[in-house]
Amino acid sequence: MSEIQIRLSVLWICLMLTYLLGDVLRIFSGDFQAGQIGGMQVSQNMYLGMAVLMVIPIVMVYLSLTLNSPVIRWANIVVAVLFLGFNLVGLPTYPSAYDRFLIVVGLVFNVLTIWTAWKWV
Repeated sequence: MSEIQIRLSVLWICLMLTYLLGDVLRIFSGDFQAGQIGGMQVSQNMYLGMAVLMVIPIVMVYLSLTLNSPVIRWANIVVAVLFLGFNLVGLPTYPSAYDRFLIVVGLVFNVLTIWTAWKWV
């Protein structure tokens, strides 16, 4: 296992913790309505989709430590670019300053992941 693999795993952990912090703050601030997102009722399929999306960084932690370098290098770049795009699209939809701040922090982690994987030779 290389130092780069450990760095990539740590970046995915940091991203997950940033997302988790946003969720916790949303609950404690009162910005969260149980069973709703943006005033819309959440279905079981939507919850499944959110679970699949949020388990990806967890899987990336494991894969970054176990797969060989050419495969995981490109997997990190592709997945981080997808999360970067997803968060950029969602950024304007967050009304709270703490949410926008945490999304920007997440974007920084995505950029660092892309940069770290890109520079991996």
